Amino acid sequence: MTTQAAASKASVERFDAVIVGAGMVGTALAGLLAKAGMQVALVEAKAAPLQLSTFGEHSPAPRVSALTPVSQRLLTHLGAWPAMEATRVTPYRYMQVWDAEGSGSIDFSADEAGTSVLGHIVENDITLAALNEQVLKLPTVNTFFGANIQALQTTGSGRWLVLDDSRQLHTSLLIAADGARSTLRELAGIKVAEDAMEQDALVTTVLCEKTHGATARQAFVAGQPLAFLPLTVNGDDRYCSIVWSTAPEHAEELAALSWERLGETLGRAFNHRLGKVTVVDNAHRFPLVQRHASHYIQPNFALVGDAAHSIHPLAGQGVNLGFMDAAVLAEEVVAAWRRGAPWGALTTLARYERRRRFDNSAMLGLMKGFKVLFGSQIPALTLVRNLGMSGMNQVVPVKRMVMRQATGERGRLPLSCR
Repeated sequence: MTTQAAASKASVERFDAVIVGAGMVGTALAGLLAKAGMQVALVEAKAAPLQLSTFGEHSPAPRVSALTPVSQRLLTHLGAWPAMEATRVTPYRYMQVWDAEGSGSIDFSADEAGTSVLGHIVENDITLAALNEQVLKLPTVNTFFGANIQALQTTGSGRWLVLDDSRQLHTSLLIAADGARSTLRELAGIKVAEDAMEQDALVTTVLCEKTHGATARQAFVAGQPLAFLPLTVNGDDRYCSIVWSTAPEHAEELAALSWERLGETLGRAFNHRLGKVTVVDNAHRFPLVQRHASHYIQPNFALVGDAAHSIHPLAGQGVNLGFMDAAVLAEEVVAAWRRGAPWGALTTLARYERRRRFDNSAMLGLMKGFKVLFGSQIPALTLVRNLGMSGMNQVVPVKRMVMRQATGERGRLPLSCR
């Protein structure tokens, strides 16, 4: 059921859960709760949902994610993956990482990981549009697009959300999935620790002279990670999505270059491993800031995805962490709802926070450590990172353990991700 028309100013609508933010994580969470039978409201400031039919024929969108096999299972559980696969996804079986300032390098393969692929590079818009296609048609999902939050109120029976057209939504569980600058998190008074990474990400799409060979590549150029992520467009596997995390001044200089000069610069920085590089889209840049909320929950309230944590794109784990938040929260909430327990109570939500906070904290810390290690030009650290990568490349059991982490096979997975 879809609720789009404005209701009267005095109307109050009640739901088992209200999710603010209809991005990939919020929409996936709505699907998981609704498939269990809960009445869910999905509130989104954008005017209308993305339609999958508008994607796949034109050039790739600039923002992509490296979806792990665990995230793939979740999207399959929600019915979105077949539509994504029919539109455009690019599997990668290999990963190469090297230090352009030294001799250290490491190679990963799906065979060593004991899996068919290490992951898939997918445009965020395609993932979201496919989720929309499956989730928004569920009979217990009620959508409020083009709606902004005016106020958040707390009562003994739950949370009241007041929209800018005076509609009121009452729920036992309000969930903030509205991104790194979450309005709902701010209204709830939850503090967030910010760690400015002193980097901007430059993002664009390129066509290379050589095929990508189902390989994700990342070089550390002067300590700054430059990734060539494989894309296959209309059967042509010479495309790559570029993510160059670099100093803000350098990112500004790169974004100002002509497409031709930028392609030359990228090819040179990448030591021409894929031959000539031709830029086929505008370059976009955005500042990189890691954030972590002081806590994820309050009575009848929870944070998921970027509202709870945002991470450096170095490991491509951002949306994967968010999907795992959604899957774990849904598992705990649905279990309480089915047995008649208060699903918005702290006793229920605390289990979600315990299961997710350590994993998210560990990944945030790891990314900060990588930045320090690879960003340093101190000779001793350069030697350590080169010896470390080269040494790890020779130890298959250690590599297999790292790859299991990178593919999302960590801890007790929710049933929807197994």
